[in-house]
Amino acid sequence: MPRTTKVGVAVDIPEPWGRELTERRAIAGDPQAAFVPAHVTLLGPTEVDADALPAIEKHLAAVASAHPSFELHLRGTGTFRPLTQVVFVAVATGIGECERLASAIAAAEDIDRQLKFPYHPHVTIAQDVPAEALDAAYEDLADFEARFEVDAFTLFLHGGEGAWQPRRDFPLR
Repeated sequence: MPRTTKVGVAVDIPEPWGRELTERRAIAGDPQAAFVPAHVTLLGPTEVDADALPAIEKHLAAVASAHPSFELHLRGTGTFRPLTQVVFVAVATGIGECERLASAIAAAEDIDRQLKFPYHPHVTIAQDVPAEALDAAYEDLADFEARFEVDAFTLFLHGGEGAWQPRRDFPLR
């Protein structure tokens, strides 16, 4: 039986905004704040054969070298309610770039992930917490704004417990 591991690919949110958004997630009572720093997901948690990691990394390097760096502009809040109990900071600029990266990453031969919902780049700030906490996060960050250059994405691994661990950064061209 093949040994599996869980991978994810994301754009980290740089400081000072990353800390601010992660802290806001903790204030909402979201237990994932302790394990998942603020990010924009490009590939959500996915089980893969551990022996496939070198091929996956080769694919990610090829994806990164084929895509230029871009500006990401985060502005305001949004929600996926009532479908899921999630409040997020919205991506205002960089949506298309994130969509193209996500699609190219998911095309890896060794990645088989079925999406429950269409891909929508965002930064989660509260998930599966009481409605009052979702409402507070939505209101508290309604005026949030950050602009920064995305020049890489990161492959993360999760061993089943604790925080996601960065394995490797992939610089965009």
